[in-house]
Amino acid sequence: MNEVVTLECTEAKKEGKPASRYLTRRNKKTVTERIEKKKYNPWLKRHTLHKEIK
Repeated sequence: MNEVVTLECTEAKKEGKPASRYLTRRNKKTVTERIEKKKYNPWLKRHTLHKEIK
């Protein structure tokens, strides 16, 4: 039941920089809402909030 989801940076677009993306897995049965994690964005050189995209 695990599926691969893509996480994309939410702060990079506001600053006009390229958005960083990460791949991760989630269990569809136990986690029904979208994932949000703090991950490193190399273009902004800091940790930012990344949200799940389709």
